[in-house]
Amino acid sequence: MTQETELLLAGYGLTTAEMFYRMPDHQSVLNSYIWQDYDLAPDYPKLFEFIEFWQRELDGPLHSVRFTHRNLIAPGQWRNVVGELPLH
Repeated sequence: MTQETELLLAGYGLTTAEMFYRMPDHQSVLNSYIWQDYDLAPDYPKLFEFIEFWQRELDGPLHSVRFTHRNLIAPGQWRNVVGELPLH
């Protein structure tokens, strides 16, 4: 299995965040940055780790963050396949 599949089966979902931040040299100008990773709801440890990194290491102060989360594999959508039939 790939790492992404293992994460999805472990309950991770795709989290997408849009971060609005002020330009370091022009505080009145807002810019946006899109961040996306597999994360665990409802605590979102990877998202908050990235926000902490941003606040600690980057010059553009955050104005706001909007995010959404989607589990790509729900418990009822996954089946364990135990065999495979080759065709020709």
